[in-house]
Amino acid sequence: MTIYIDPPTWPGHGRVWSHVVSDVSYDELHLFADGLGVPRRAFERDHYDLPSHRYADAVAAGAVEVSSREVVRLLHSAGLRRPKGRAQRPSS
Repeated sequence: MTIYIDPPTWPGHGRVWSHVVSDVSYDELHLFADGLGVPRRAFERDHYDLPSHRYADAVAAGAVEVSSREVVRLLHSAGLRRPKGRAQRPSS
């Protein structure tokens, strides 16, 4: 299982966020997030939003640090990218 995380550079709600993704399946991603205690409401289309204060926790749990550009490339390559404004497949 490989999970990836980009640097916490995305502002929102008074915080800075990272994106956590899988290059295999949403099930793998949900399993990893559950293990960190990340609530399902943090899942947005194809990734989890993780606040900067949890970044080190994700890396310690095995998430591989990559650039934001690499996160998008991984999602596209795996066929897991769900851009805003497009119909979504059911989570699996």
